[in-house]
Amino acid sequence: MSGGYELIDTGGGARLERFGERLVDRPAPGALGDRGDPGPWAAADLRFERDRGWSGPGAAAGPWPIEIGGLTLELRATEAGQVGLFPEHAAMLPWLGARVAARVTDGGDAPAVLHLFAYTGLTTLAMAAAGAAVTHVDAARPTVTWARSNADRSGLGDRPIRWIVDDAVAFAEREVRRGRRYAGVVLDPPTYGHGPGRGAWRIGTDLGPLLAVVGRLLEPDGFVVLTAHTAELDEDRLAGALGAALGRGRGLALDAGELALETAAGRRLELGAFARSPGGA
Repeated sequence: MSGGYELIDTGGGARLERFGERLVDRPAPGALGDRGDPGPWAAADLRFERDRGWSGPGAAAGPWPIEIGGLTLELRATEAGQVGLFPEHAAMLPWLGARVAARVTDGGDAPAVLHLFAYTGLTTLAMAAAGAAVTHVDAARPTVTWARSNADRSGLGDRPIRWIVDDAVAFAEREVRRGRRYAGVVLDPPTYGHGPGRGAWRIGTDLGPLLAVVGRLLEPDGFVVLTAHTAELDEDRLAGALGAALGRGRGLALDAGELALETAAGRRLELGAFARSPGGA
């Protein structure tokens, strides 16, 4: 059985998580304080240390599956210390599914949704399963290939998903010039990054201009979800940036909060923030 996800414990600058059948110990700067029971930590299948990489009995075992949000994804231990899933994004899926479902009409076209910095496809596939036609954009070709494989694993390989390998900003700007409009836009920009054919991305200076482009891509009643894992950008700053870009004339009802995970014992790990606008749905 592939199973689901659970945050087991946090502390000492690390988090212990169960991803399907694997128990993973990896760094988490926000995991302050002492750890709980040391027993589960000692049983980790995979352990990542920034100066040594991955170790543990699962380090040589290769990819493994996980079931989350009704989807089946393949996870892998990557050189960057990631596994191919940001589990805190799963909390956004019911909200997004409702936004998509509200725009699906009998016999009509599937609502078009743009997903920027789309990674390995959790959110893309959830929206496609709800009835959206998704444009999935990520700058890394291997990551887009990984996302397409996840679509097949989840039985969604035949859904109307456009798989785009491109810089998110450059693609969004071209879509404006093409006159494209979307019923929704979802974006999870990194703190720093490099897109093909562009200079460095810095969220502190580049997020505002990107959000302005997003505003031009939205249909009048379109929805937006913005997430970020940048310590300096809390929920209030994200909501302020999103509101400024979309314009108060839309009659916005912005919602914002923390991206966080919690153990069964109530230990909380803060991992970023979100801001979103439901549009006219």
